[in-house]
Amino acid sequence: MTRKFDKKQNLPSRYVTVGPESAPHRSYYYAMGMTEEEIYQPFVGVATCWNEAAPCNITLNRQAQSVKKGVAATGGTPREFTTITVTDGIAMGHEGMKSSLVSREVIGDSCELTMRGHCYDALVGLAGCDKSLPGMMMAMVRLNVPAVFMYGGTILPGQFEGHDVTIQDVFEAVGSYSAGDMSAERLHALECVACPSAGSCGGQFTANTMACVSEAIGLALPGSAGAPAVYESRDEYAEETGKAIMRLLKSNLRPRDIVTREALENAAMVVASSGGSTNSGLHLPAIANEAGIDFDLHDVTDIFRKTPYIADLKPAGRYVAKDLYEIGGVPVLMKALLEGGYLHGDCMTVSGKTLAENLKDVVVPSDQDVVRPTSNPLSPTGGVVGLKGNLSPQGAIVKVAGMTKLDFRGPARCFDSEEAAFEAVEKRAYKEGDVLVIRYEGPRGGPGMREMLATTAAIYGQGMGKKVALVTDGRFSGATRGFCIGHVGPEAAVGGPIALLKDGDIIAIDAGKGTIEVELSDAELAARAKEWKPREPNFGSGVLWRYAQDVGDAEKGAITHPGAKAEKRAYADI
Repeated sequence: MTRKFDKKQNLPSRYVTVGPESAPHRSYYYAMGMTEEEIYQPFVGVATCWNEAAPCNITLNRQAQSVKKGVAATGGTPREFTTITVTDGIAMGHEGMKSSLVSREVIGDSCELTMRGHCYDALVGLAGCDKSLPGMMMAMVRLNVPAVFMYGGTILPGQFEGHDVTIQDVFEAVGSYSAGDMSAERLHALECVACPSAGSCGGQFTANTMACVSEAIGLALPGSAGAPAVYESRDEYAEETGKAIMRLLKSNLRPRDIVTREALENAAMVVASSGGSTNSGLHLPAIANEAGIDFDLHDVTDIFRKTPYIADLKPAGRYVAKDLYEIGGVPVLMKALLEGGYLHGDCMTVSGKTLAENLKDVVVPSDQDVVRPTSNPLSPTGGVVGLKGNLSPQGAIVKVAGMTKLDFRGPARCFDSEEAAFEAVEKRAYKEGDVLVIRYEGPRGGPGMREMLATTAAIYGQGMGKKVALVTDGRFSGATRGFCIGHVGPEAAVGGPIALLKDGDIIAIDAGKGTIEVELSDAELAARAKEWKPREPNFGSGVLWRYAQDVGDAEKGAITHPGAKAEKRAYADI
């Protein structure tokens, strides 16, 4: 018997739906109430990171239903599945943060396995929290089936004592409390109002930074990153996303047609112009690896250095993601860059149009100061810059958005874990002018490359944010501000120079020149390297042990596999 949908061309789902040999597979679909017509249509995986861990993810299930509606209305069969997230705001400041970056790989891997195991033909990915956004995008590029990404949306800002607040304010308030500058009653009042709705952290922290990336790199529909999570317009975008994936299936436009080197450069420019998260220096190289493109930390920071900082967003600026949405969202920021001679306008996007075509009718409003023209930037250099020197031969990264003093020189105060550093900060056991060094927190050494927001926020809350510097082979939250240098490599666990530091060594940092040096001779560093001995791993089994065996340097994105350059065949071509 010939059926209308018998011929699925070269779609992966033909292995589980077409021909007599697929009868056992089809019986499973009948068991779930599917019709013959649905079985013989293309299968679209609709992946979400829905869970009850945090407000970032709680609306994703609802949005997935709208995606499925759009898929079904345009001739596809949606198949919903979920994966994990580790929510940084809750994991922060304790051992839970070791799981955060690892979760990016687990999200990408679990989406890959679900798609491969069930032979789905296309993928829509919805994500809300920091690592779930790059994890989903990595899976899309790795599989290379037609794919569309959609952000779950930002949280609404809280209101405290007459002004907008975010989770950043709560972390910093802990420092103010420890310094005696805030009462327990005010701290409790702040924590009760800082996060008033579902959605991801409200400033230009990692989630909103990578949401901007999703549009800039071309994997998300124009404007889809903007609306807060609780707005019903998100459901409209979700339905359109479902329809868009079916158009991409028909045209066979795939992620690697979209994620080119020029698209990655566009993404880096949007990060720099918005004062975005330093974590983009990990995630953009990791996405590039899935496409087989060489695009490491140095490539990212080279773009940062050439791009003006024009969006006045928290943590360094005055506004939150909702404010950017209200003036037109990420397209307005990109249009300002495009008009200023930045961005590659000819990059293809999941809309089926080029970036320039998407932005053709976008107008940068003149009656606002959230996004400035490139001719009148907040600073001529991007909000995030790279550093390199004898303390970090593989490079490091620092967010300079909002900073006026771009150099720092002082004695090292060394800690071999975040806990040790946080304890010293809580006890005020450091002094103005110190360079706090937190090491053995890199990808291998942590393992997991923890963020240090609890420590940096406590320093800022104590009024010392501009009076000390912090250097680590770990990471910083997108909410971090102050002179905080992360991703120092090689990391301490492999004997990098950061492992050789002693208390009192003078460290000189110049973000203007892009340098980070310890004032020691090559001979002294070589002598210390001979005396250095590796530390025993913190974990001897489980996922963190396995991650430590596989993960590479932060310079290349802390990746755990060779990427598209080494693949024999993309999943899409089975």
